[in-house]
Amino acid sequence: MKVKYSKSALKFLANVQKKVADSIREAIDGLTLTPPEGDIKIMQGYNDGRLRLRVGKYRVIYRYDVDNELKILYIIDIGSRGDIYK
Repeated sequence: MKVKYSKSALKFLANVQKKVADSIREAIDGLTLTPPEGDIKIMQGYNDGRLRLRVGKYRVIYRYDVDNELKILYIIDIGSRGDIYK
């Protein structure tokens, strides 16, 4: 499975403390497993299959895609709990 990050997700990981970024990356690695690991919930109000992963006080918004039979995990956004849903 291939993992793709949006520009905003990469920017967040670059600006946050290394310890926090490492824990978020480790949680994202858990999403590549079958079945995915972590505190995962389906996001309401979206039709594109978005899910959210809770990593402490941070949230990772993502979805799965398939491109020529290659599974892709697309990380849409990462942010703190209070800001990510706005």
